[in-house]
Amino acid sequence: MRTVIIGGTYNPVHIGHLHLAEETRLQFGYERVIFVPANIPAHKESDSCTSPRQRLEMLKRATESSGIVVDTTEIERGGVSYTYETVLEFFKKYDITGKPGLVVGDDLVPGLSKWREWDKLLPLIDLLIAHRLHKHHVQCPYPHSYVDNLMLPISSSQIRQRVKHGRGFRYLVPEEVARYIDEREMYRRC
Repeated sequence: MRTVIIGGTYNPVHIGHLHLAEETRLQFGYERVIFVPANIPAHKESDSCTSPRQRLEMLKRATESSGIVVDTTEIERGGVSYTYETVLEFFKKYDITGKPGLVVGDDLVPGLSKWREWDKLLPLIDLLIAHRLHKHHVQCPYPHSYVDNLMLPISSSQIRQRVKHGRGFRYLVPEEVARYIDEREMYRRC
């Protein structure tokens, strides 16, 4: 099955993540989208406000009827999450036709060469770059394709700040995620 992988912290998952998944699947003809929540992100500062299990639960609620697969490999493995290890695991775990697509935001392109085992990961995947910060295509020295996605002005960090300061966030996340955040009073004290 033609598969695309979209990793992240998903803290919280929001409509931008879901839109990117749909856009990528449709543009490139993928049959399966896999969201991979990081346990401890390798390239971002970790947030002590939420546990990996809480982020996973929000992601499951957001994708319940979407057909998107939520994979727990990185959370179950524990420690810092590395994409190379995850992709190797996916070749054992899933029936993948050809190379899986790997979506990265354009903000991550300058640091790709610093990813663990990048030189071994690159031949295993089709690199797909999504617009996140730039409307134009950023320079990338590796073979890649660009996702023609909308740049929705939404980020998880903005949502966390909005919740903390009692501002509106409800329509930036799926309804089930908003309910989960409210019920557990998440992000209010961090």
